[in-house]
Amino acid sequence: VRCPDAATAAEMEAHIREVRKEGDTIGGIITGVIQNVPLGLGEPVFDKLHAQLGKAMLSINAVKGFEYGSGFEGVKMKGSEHNDAYKTDGSTKTNFSGGVQGGISNGMDIYFNVAFKPVATLIQPYETIDKKGELVQTKGKGRHDPCVVPRAVPIVEAMAALVMADFVLLNRTIKS
Repeated sequence: VRCPDAATAAEMEAHIREVRKEGDTIGGIITGVIQNVPLGLGEPVFDKLHAQLGKAMLSINAVKGFEYGSGFEGVKMKGSEHNDAYKTDGSTKTNFSGGVQGGISNGMDIYFNVAFKPVATLIQPYETIDKKGELVQTKGKGRHDPCVVPRAVPIVEAMAALVMADFVLLNRTIKS
């Protein structure tokens, strides 16, 4: 488990071990941070930076959700609270926009979350239907991860890097 807090990482690992013992599975969330983002990457309509990041993340198996910046929590705020006010150095006092405004990077770090569903194959018995449409009990066989999130971290990192590399190259092409 990759987690910046050692105590939280230990709790996560213990929870995954417990779920494995139960023959069950769990999902989870990976938080991504892209640092030192150049100002001006992205497009205002069809190739919005956050839309391409979302598209890349949602193409990963088991992903069920993507949010950036304040995401769904932002709906609980008023515009006067949520707006990222600029400072004289060009940075913002807050980063509720998650580093992207109007589809274009604003020079702040990009924050996003990727939600992964629990693995569908269970080691404990569960009900399904057979080829005839009859209800049957079954259970998964072989080796299955109780949680794909730890294995998905480098995939999320790679997809984010690919999207950012595309936008950096496009930006250079447009400027030349």
